[in-house]
Amino acid sequence: MLPHTTHMVLFQDLTDPAVLLSLGDEIATHAENTRHAGPWKSGVFHLFARTGILAAFIPTDCGGTGASERVLIELFLAIARRCLTSALALSQWAAAVRIIDTSHDPSRTTLLADLASGRIRATVGISQISTSRRHLSAPALLATQHETQWSLTGLCPWVTGGDSSDLLITAAVTNSGETKFFCVPLQARGLCIEPPMKLLALSGSRTSAVHFDRVDPGEPIDQKSSSTVRTGGLATSALALGAACGSVDLIDKEAAARPSLRFVVDEFQSECRSVRDELFDSITRDIEPMQRNRLRLRANNLVVRVGQAFLTATKGTGFIEGHSAADRVCESLFFLVWSCPPSVSAAAMCELAGLDPDSEFSSDVL
Repeated sequence: MLPHTTHMVLFQDLTDPAVLLSLGDEIATHAENTRHAGPWKSGVFHLFARTGILAAFIPTDCGGTGASERVLIELFLAIARRCLTSALALSQWAAAVRIIDTSHDPSRTTLLADLASGRIRATVGISQISTSRRHLSAPALLATQHETQWSLTGLCPWVTGGDSSDLLITAAVTNSGETKFFCVPLQARGLCIEPPMKLLALSGSRTSAVHFDRVDPGEPIDQKSSSTVRTGGLATSALALGAACGSVDLIDKEAAARPSLRFVVDEFQSECRSVRDELFDSITRDIEPMQRNRLRLRANNLVVRVGQAFLTATKGTGFIEGHSAADRVCESLFFLVWSCPPSVSAAAMCELAGLDPDSEFSSDVL
């Protein structure tokens, strides 16, 4: 496997709001290309590497800067505000890094250093054990062991950047029902990456299904502690909030010529600040899953409403394919289906049906 070349990493002070604003502006200049070709081809992932954004997610003993969770959430907010496709790709890379970091394997340090510099690219495919295909009677991806050798057969239904990455961090279920995590080269024999899906939005994420036919994945990731897959985490809420703030920014531009929109902008900005406060409060407290899911539902609700408000503000022009309002509306709908715990999906369905999300019906919806 050939490593990706990258320029010298010039660490930026990612705690400086001015730096985040400047990075956001640079990401925005690539947004149109990223929306179609993906951040790997548009140069955005290279930007992530050379500015130290990737290193922020990596521990200091592995070539990274080990940024705090607050700084990482600020990064997701700033990037999603300017380009949701880039933020989604980064979130999947970060999820892969998080799993690799739990490993006892001696190669962990070298691998994470290569990921921090951008020499190697990784992505994650674990929806088959978290939110997708769990209703099937047999595991979507089965791990079998023959003496000391493992084999993977089945499907990862959703893999972001599958054709643009070197490594896939995935999870499979054994015959005994145990979940195992593996680090699989995407050029492995027996592994087939389907062409990227044509999605309603975010096709630049180059999301594909990945098939396994008796793939040798090597040894399972020997984790330092038992790990469970968590859906609806703070990063997903941060991406929803960042996208919402980006849409509010665009309505604000419309308001410059139409002062009647000012009260709408003010109200949305106030709500964005409120959700932001709750998001960062959640970082400092060890919140329960129910509270985390309520935050996700609130962020989802906000991004969908703001997208529709932007479309309404642009009138018929915004309904033309390629207009930023049309793009924002479609992108907002992504949060209704991405990494949504059943309780969040059920509450959203109840809200759409005019039912109280806390009612007895919500538990029966899905």
